[in-house]
Amino acid sequence: MASSQLLTRLIRALEVQPGVGPRSATRIAYYLLDHRRKEALNLASCLKEAMEQIRECPLCRDYSDQGAVCPICANVKRQDSRQLCIVESPVQVQTIESTGDYRGLYFILHGHLSPIDGIGPEELGFDLIEKRLKSGELEEVILATNPTVEGEATASYIAAMARKAGVRVTRIASGVPVGGDLDTIDAHTLSASLINRKPY
Repeated sequence: MASSQLLTRLIRALEVQPGVGPRSATRIAYYLLDHRRKEALNLASCLKEAMEQIRECPLCRDYSDQGAVCPICANVKRQDSRQLCIVESPVQVQTIESTGDYRGLYFILHGHLSPIDGIGPEELGFDLIEKRLKSGELEEVILATNPTVEGEATASYIAAMARKAGVRVTRIASGVPVGGDLDTIDAHTLSASLINRKPY
């Protein structure tokens, strides 16, 4: 137990981060107190401001300041693409954007279908997707959910919605990474790469 109640509270607060247990949180707390008090105060201020002011974009559900339309959704060239890439998390948007190869719009689910966890279509914003599908503004929906059982189930559900609305559906390919050695690839990944093969 720490010598200060405030220090104990700080350690417990730091444990909220993924991968940070009691020991790591204790080390971080003492490091901040010993060497980085000014930076810690700035971090606290940034955290407070972010938690109070960052909301979801009303169109794609990515994070934006004060819940305004995000820069990607506001981009006219992106709108003209008539493409909507559906991902599970905001981090995946950043990953796709880093490739520089996609110039369309996004929709972030913030998860996947999981009845056991009480996550259904309502929690994932399927009503917003359906509204966009019926608007006539889209020609293609690109499904970029994770290649897991839940991700595939989510993709299938959205694909059915898109086909019903007459919108073309595509799925990102998955398989052997560039530079990968077949000896080290798991069977599921190798199977996916065979199924999603293309002409050479």
